[in-house]
Amino acid sequence: MMNRYVAALLLATLLLPALSAAQPQKKKDADTTANFNVTTDAALAAMRTKAQAMGISGVALVAYFEGETIQAWSSRMIVVGNYKVDPTGGDKGSNLLGIAYAKAAEMADTHKDSGSGIRPPMTGEFGWSGGVIAQTKGGYVIAAFSGGKSEDDVAISREGLAKLKSGL
Repeated sequence: MMNRYVAALLLATLLLPALSAAQPQKKKDADTTANFNVTTDAALAAMRTKAQAMGISGVALVAYFEGETIQAWSSRMIVVGNYKVDPTGGDKGSNLLGIAYAKAAEMADTHKDSGSGIRPPMTGEFGWSGGVIAQTKGGYVIAAFSGGKSEDDVAISREGLAKLKSGL
């Protein structure tokens, strides 16, 4: 009976440091996630405000990835008015959500604003302006908008990027 108590005490003594070490990482991950959510909410709100002030509907997205070569990213998006333009007559319509993500995908590869022209667009890309990217201390932040003229999309995206850079 006494051996069970000694064994349990010894086991608890051995596990306690490992359990204690795990707690700060969980807190750090929770803090990082909370900071990402607050920062991206602010960036998307700024993009929505700018788009609405300009009378433009579309899709705003923001993303962050670590390192130089994208392996994963965290992103959020909002619809400002509508995410697509329905087909009419001879126009096949536009999937603004798809276009915004295509801009972001191009930037993730080139590390340049979308439509930079530093290389021909790959399949799945359009080469259209409207997304902006900036390097941060640990990776890259991206803001992209689709719905207006290219120069308007860029102006809206810059609003989001400014919030991302200041918060991440």
